[in-house]
Amino acid sequence: MTEPENNTDTPDAPEEKPSRTTPAIERAWVRWVEERDEAARDQLIVHYSPLVKFVAGRVAAGLPAGIDTGELNGTGVFGLMDAVDRFDPSRGFKFETFAVPRIKGAILDGLRALDWVPRSVRSRSRQIETAVAKLGNELKRAPTDDEICAELGIDIEELQKWLSTISVANVGPLDHVVGGGDGEQRQLPASPDQGPDAIVEDQELRQTMRSEIRNLPERERTVVALYYDEGMTLAEIGSVLGVTESRVSQIHSKAIIMLRARLSAAGV
Repeated sequence: MTEPENNTDTPDAPEEKPSRTTPAIERAWVRWVEERDEAARDQLIVHYSPLVKFVAGRVAAGLPAGIDTGELNGTGVFGLMDAVDRFDPSRGFKFETFAVPRIKGAILDGLRALDWVPRSVRSRSRQIETAVAKLGNELKRAPTDDEICAELGIDIEELQKWLSTISVANVGPLDHVVGGGDGEQRQLPASPDQGPDAIVEDQELRQTMRSEIRNLPERERTVVALYYDEGMTLAEIGSVLGVTESRVSQIHSKAIIMLRARLSAAGV
């Protein structure tokens, strides 16, 4: 996610992240980090609370209309509190850069707890994933849309409808959404508190995932790179590729399903 550096003078704008450079906030960080002053902690949480709305808005953009965005804000606050508690200003990182993944992680944990993905969506995702895995094993390459349709006994229009429907379940960091087609998604922790075995396992899984991304068809690989690495929205990717946002959503869903199938075949 890009940092809106040129707009930090307008912290009240709902789309922007708040400034952390005021003298009062710098003093609050000193009081909190060095003295564990609870009043300073509260001041920091209030100051950075617009970050929660910022992140929740990004997440909500990919969710069905029925999801209560107030719930997202509520769970995101826990991520902000955790970020304030863990942040070390002496390391030279921006607080926003440190906090956004934690806020997003808290929001995604809340979504998983709601179990909001319909069974029909999970079922279609599993069907496509099974077809992709079977065809990939037989063809020794990524199957085309026509080949997937033939395997499923549906036409291209129906496949695109399925992919559009499935897209609402593919919300969050890449290592969340490739975890499983049935809604039981894997999360790869990145905490320094992990034991050596867990860290090695996570590193190996990420390496395998990156390797499989390189083996995706060019169109799917490009969407994954722009969405997860560059932090672009689906609409922005559509502008780059010259296709509609809806079409990008379908390509994204197919890419995620392909990754799940490939990781499963690799024994991950």
